[in-house]
Amino acid sequence: MRRPLRAAVYATLSLSLAWPGAGTAYTSRGARSAPVAPMGPALLAGAHAVDVAPPRGVPLAGYGGSARRLLIPDFLNRYPYAFWFKPSTGIHDPIMARALILHSGDHRLLWVAVDLIGVEPEMVSELKGRLAAMGLRYEAVILSASHTHSGPGAFSRSRLFSFIALDSLVPDIRERILNAIVGAARQAESQKVPARIGIGRGEVTGATRSRVGLPLDPDVGVLKVVSVDGRPIALLWNYAIHGTVLRKSTLALSGDVMGAATRQLEQALGIPVLYTNGAVGDVSPALHGWAGLRQIAEGLSREVLTTWRRIPVEPSSRLWAVSERISLPPPRLSVKNCLGRWVPTWLTVGIGWAFPTQAELVAVAVGTSAWVTIPGELQTRLGQAVKAEGRRHFRHAFVVGVSNDYAGYFLTPEEYRRPRYIACASLYGEAGGRVVAERATAMFRRLGDLEGRRDTALRARQWGG
Repeated sequence: MRRPLRAAVYATLSLSLAWPGAGTAYTSRGARSAPVAPMGPALLAGAHAVDVAPPRGVPLAGYGGSARRLLIPDFLNRYPYAFWFKPSTGIHDPIMARALILHSGDHRLLWVAVDLIGVEPEMVSELKGRLAAMGLRYEAVILSASHTHSGPGAFSRSRLFSFIALDSLVPDIRERILNAIVGAARQAESQKVPARIGIGRGEVTGATRSRVGLPLDPDVGVLKVVSVDGRPIALLWNYAIHGTVLRKSTLALSGDVMGAATRQLEQALGIPVLYTNGAVGDVSPALHGWAGLRQIAEGLSREVLTTWRRIPVEPSSRLWAVSERISLPPPRLSVKNCLGRWVPTWLTVGIGWAFPTQAELVAVAVGTSAWVTIPGELQTRLGQAVKAEGRRHFRHAFVVGVSNDYAGYFLTPEEYRRPRYIACASLYGEAGGRVVAERATAMFRRLGDLEGRRDTALRARQWGG
């Protein structure tokens, strides 16, 4: 990287970077049938979508380079919402907050998907607090950002992230986003009905390319939620792709490719559709621009819809969750990873003042599937290892990236030692990725233990034991 140190440090902490891609070819694989499982308490489900409706002029969040940055910061207050970055020129497609609530016995899960570059743990805390004031409490709350790089900025309380890629905090913008999230959750709660679920997995290849030249994960996870009479209630899907199909020159607000695919699914099914990202640390889209967005979105939505139609509903209504605050290694910026091999390895900059030393992971079991959140961007190889452990205990297992927090990239030691952008933005050293992956796999094991104990108890009751 041939750039001044200061510029490199800023770029290091940017939330993502678009990479040029090649052609695309889609292949698919149908979902596997779910096994019969013991019946549990009745399941209730509700879902709702709310338009965040950010005002014109809100800066876009995600790219920190000069293409979106004002030449001179707005010291003259020319723009009501922008200071470091250029104001948006309008809204190309809606910025949405979508909520899904699942309720079984004493277990209550709130899952919100929002068209943002990332989320802060303070947003999760505020969401819980506002809902608790309404008498709504949940065993687990997951707030998943799509990681679009063309969503609204100006919502972060972090001055560092605000300067790097999100722009200075505008309280009104943060409030609009939180109000939409709370509104979606409250409406989803009011619309709960007896429900059944199905889980399946498809594949899409050719839509993404590796930043490190290693195999990627083609899995498309689908959670199907329907009423007891078969009426669709909600769809939640999971796929690892960076929201950088749209280039840095884009100044219109957009959910990027995941937003486009999700809208196509909502139009086809007439229900709220929640998108969650996967282990996306080394994943870039294979195409760019509006034409590339349409092509990839059509391939993704087609595979998700095909998988939805093939998924049988399960007799199981299992729902429970575990959460854990994990300790991370001390955050440090590797100057070598940012500037190149000529820099000594020992030259690092402590950034504990700006980045957390702890993060929360949430793992949930839904029917025959398990899902675990990651507070940032996990490398594919680590994500696949986590999923493999989950599939030892559940028929399906998925990694949900950029959820409940954003702490940068989490890589294998080998990739961390190779100076390049993603290593530069990996702020917890060689051990960071391993620590997060190990704790995520441990949470899948905890869910598996709960599964085994609950199955034993249910069978004992069924047989009068």
